[in-house]
Amino acid sequence: MEITGLKLPQDAALRNIAEKVYHRERLTEEEGVLLFEKGTLGFVGALADWVAKGLHGNKVYFNRNFHIEPTNVCVFSCNFCSYSRKYQHRDEGWELTQDQMLDIVKKYDGQPVTEVHIVGGVHPKMNLEFFCEVIRKIHTHRPELHIKGFTAVELDYMFRKAKLSVEAGMKLLQEAGLQSLPGGGAEIFAPEVRDQICADKVDAEGWLHIHETAHRIGMHTNATMLYGHIEQYAHRVDHMSRLRQLQDKTGGFNCFIPLKFRNKDNDMSHVPEASIVEDLRLYAISRLFMDNFRNLKAYWPMLGRQSAQLTLSFGVNDLDGTIDDTTRIYSMAGAEEQSPAMSTEDICDLITAVGKTPVERDTLYHELRVYEPISA
Repeated sequence: MEITGLKLPQDAALRNIAEKVYHRERLTEEEGVLLFEKGTLGFVGALADWVAKGLHGNKVYFNRNFHIEPTNVCVFSCNFCSYSRKYQHRDEGWELTQDQMLDIVKKYDGQPVTEVHIVGGVHPKMNLEFFCEVIRKIHTHRPELHIKGFTAVELDYMFRKAKLSVEAGMKLLQEAGLQSLPGGGAEIFAPEVRDQICADKVDAEGWLHIHETAHRIGMHTNATMLYGHIEQYAHRVDHMSRLRQLQDKTGGFNCFIPLKFRNKDNDMSHVPEASIVEDLRLYAISRLFMDNFRNLKAYWPMLGRQSAQLTLSFGVNDLDGTIDDTTRIYSMAGAEEQSPAMSTEDICDLITAVGKTPVERDTLYHELRVYEPISA
């Protein structure tokens, strides 16, 4: 087998994994764990880069989007969260009205954004009816804008409070104008980890059920995994395996987004963060294991621009979007980007600097524009 930059290891099991990847055969969970335990950065990186180039060539995707964070007031207590404020202390947080949210949308009138991303804390007064009305107002004001919103955690709370089934609640949101779901709230599916970091919110089965329901009614969604805290390698692989199984069943996931745990100002500040080497290994192994996810995204506001740029050689083919400086979830947790916004020129420069071709996409990965390098 010939893969540029790949040096085959002496370990027979790792050599077998390389052969399976080369022949596009699925890796087992045991092989996934082995990659974390024994796979060097150079080995998994070369394999992942080869796979990504086979799927996308040198293309790296981004979109023009902005975020609305309705509130950081939340009824849940996730130990890793630096963002939320308990409802009893809501004077320390923010709560946007419907009109304030619509005003954020209006700021982008006349600008070529294609997506609004709505996600925030779980506020008991911001219920299903409230958000259906918000979505209707946004959709009426700018019908061509793709509305992506609400983690499974937010949705689970909305539906239970409204005493509706997941399917009934999802259909109401879809009729109001919601078009897809982000992937937040997945964290780590294993209950022994989840019970320690986010015990009071929707469990793995609930998260997967909400996303499966969305897929069944024609919505695409994203999938995430929070890594680099108290989880073990087997927990990561189990998490990815459950997502892979659902993707086999529905084909409804747009992309997989590993999210790095950041330890600033939360109840897990004593837990050290993963190194950049571990970040890159995680992305590369994700590309190898998640064989039915065409797109692997590095969320640059969480990683930082330079680290996200490095992932483009380790299997990543998407950098999310231009975003906006209203995104506070990760900057409050100690992410490097305190003002997470990039112009289209900035993000294109980041991509072309490593020999890749920037491609603007919409939410569903339809290509809108290929940015060819400018000749000197």
